[in-house]
Amino acid sequence: MNQMRQHLRYTLANRFRAWREGRRLGSLGKAVHIDRNVGIMRFPKNVHIGAEAVLKEGARICSCNEQAIIRIGERTSIGYHTFIFSSASIEIGSDCLIAPFVYIVDSDHQISAGARINTQPNVAEPIRIGNDVWIASHVTILKGVTIGDGAVIAANSVVNRNIEPYEIHGGSPARKIGMRS
Repeated sequence: MNQMRQHLRYTLANRFRAWREGRRLGSLGKAVHIDRNVGIMRFPKNVHIGAEAVLKEGARICSCNEQAIIRIGERTSIGYHTFIFSSASIEIGSDCLIAPFVYIVDSDHQISAGARINTQPNVAEPIRIGNDVWIASHVTILKGVTIGDGAVIAANSVVNRNIEPYEIHGGSPARKIGMRS
């Protein structure tokens, strides 16, 4: 058991938040820990959270439209002030550690010169994060990326292309810097 889980307290307030959110979400597994000030926004019925997941304070999870889906696997931890915004689909596997201040977004805006940026459409492509993945703090994961099982992403990285299983990536843009052994 990792240090964070070892020291989690499932207070009455945590249990109440899980009960309340469970009534709004598409699905919520057993023993999910939801800290205060967690926002599950816009279309909560499109959000599915597996058993024993942990959502730390300040996390924002947003299904941005009626078709956008977010799935978070069992025993996955979402760090403080992490933002997960889906316009298509974001799937995060089981047993993942997502550190504080991570930004996962599956869309961006077009930037044609002939029109104002705020009038141009979003372009969305699904993101898939496998099982047993560690994403360190201040990482940004962009649209269309698949991260394989067991991968590690170093702090302050920008992930704009696929990462194979058990690879370690870092930098901006993220590049392979090693393998898990």
